Amino acid sequence: QVQLVESGGGLVQAGGSLRLSCAASGSIFSFNRMGWYRQAPGKQRELVASITTGGSTNYANSVKSRFTISRDNAKNTVYLQMNSLKPEDTAVYYCNAERWSIDGRYWGQGTQVTVSS
Repeated sequence: QVQLVESGGGLVQAGGSLRLSCAASGSIFSFNRMGWYRQAPGKQRELVASITTGGSTNYANSVKSRFTISRDNAKNTVYLQMNSLKPEDTAVYYCNAERWSIDGRYWGQGTQVTVSS
């Protein structure tokens, strides 16, 4: 069974930074795309950033220039560097992995990010 282990969430002040990590149970090459979603209370879950095995990245407009997604293939880990955090970034952040050949989608347990004013 696929397992995604997240870490790095917490409470920070506006303007601060956090680095989220998502460690996969196997080689991240087995996933066509990995990324981060977030969900705030009462809101729909949204894609924050993603990266494919080929290195192509996508970002939500609200986080462009502030967040950076990256991967370390040797560590089977995907990161989300979050800078210049804003209160509206407050949400539960979920790691996601996709295996397109079997239409598989996998989720981490979620980690809380809270940005104070």
